[in-house]
Amino acid sequence: MLTKRLTKSTTDKKMSGVMAGVADYIGIDPTIARLAFVALALFTAVLPCLIGYLIADWLIPKDTEI
Repeated sequence: MLTKRLTKSTTDKKMSGVMAGVADYIGIDPTIARLAFVALALFTAVLPCLIGYLIADWLIPKDTEI
C-alpha cells in the first residue's frame, strides 16, 4: 500500500518548495497554492502566515530525503 507523504519539492520551487509540496500533496497546481497562500496572508495576518511557512519549511522534509 502506497501512502502519500507531504514533502518539499526540489524541482518546482520558488523559495523553499513548501507550497509546491503542499500543492502536490493535495493535487492542485503549485501556482494556485502560492496565490492562495499570498491571499490568505494579505487578507488575514501576514506575520502568523510567515511564521507558519517558516515552521513548515523547517519541519517538512525534502522529497530527496525520504
